[in-house]
Amino acid sequence: MLDNGSLSRRSRLVNRTHKLRRTVYIIPSLFTVGNIFAGFYSIISAYHGEYNRAALAIGFAVVLDGLDGRIARMTGATSDFGLQLDSLADIISFGVAPAVLIYAWGFEDLGNFARFSAFLFLISGAMRLARFNIQTVEMKHFAGMPIPAGAGMIAAIVHFFGSPPESMISKSLLVGMTYLLALLMISSIRFFSFKRLHLSKGKSHLYVLGMAVIIAGVVFYSEIVLLIMASFYALSGLAGDWYRRYGVPWDGQCRVRMEMLDIGRTTPSAITPPFIAWGPEPED
Repeated sequence: MLDNGSLSRRSRLVNRTHKLRRTVYIIPSLFTVGNIFAGFYSIISAYHGEYNRAALAIGFAVVLDGLDGRIARMTGATSDFGLQLDSLADIISFGVAPAVLIYAWGFEDLGNFARFSAFLFLISGAMRLARFNIQTVEMKHFAGMPIPAGAGMIAAIVHFFGSPPESMISKSLLVGMTYLLALLMISSIRFFSFKRLHLSKGKSHLYVLGMAVIIAGVVFYSEIVLLIMASFYALSGLAGDWYRRYGVPWDGQCRVRMEMLDIGRTTPSAITPPFIAWGPEPED
């Protein structure tokens, strides 16, 4: 039998373990709260005309959003509460905040067609989050551009150019880009998932080196580096979809398909752009 001293020590050990587990579960939520605050700060900054601060706040929100999920998976602290809180944080920081920013920065003096693009970005991001939340299996790729990537693209553009666009051509291009980002989020195009990166497996030293180079580039040349990163990720999905449809070499495959189209063996629908799909795309 255990004496009173042993029972007391065991009780204290159980209490410490319980407190430690509660602390572990709180840590990812703290990052999520920071994500929400960054989105709120971005909205307030855009309202006061501090567009660069608003863009940087969205960038910080992207970093915090990536950290909270990874930390939760590493510590085994995932929960339904954390998942729902993270989704609410994403719609604030990556839906409302970039929509307000792009409207205040470049669309305020344009017509309703341009303003509608900001709302379309918001509602498309919300639908993208809803589609992600109902997925029952872990997919190797994202079906549609993730909403943090769309928000990061808008923030990178504002951070790079700084001053609002003045010419009508620049504003029209900005409107077109916003519509494109909205369509990419609700499309079936596959985008790379960074959840597949495991720093503890394989060539982890190369991952660490790459991260160090990226961090140094962001610190010293944030404007150009962030814009290149956001643009590369957006274009990677389109390039990957083209690769899966037409194969390599691209020029040879396109030439064969056009020849088949000329002789009537292929219908025009075979080379139409990717359709919009609301459900997750099946894996290979």
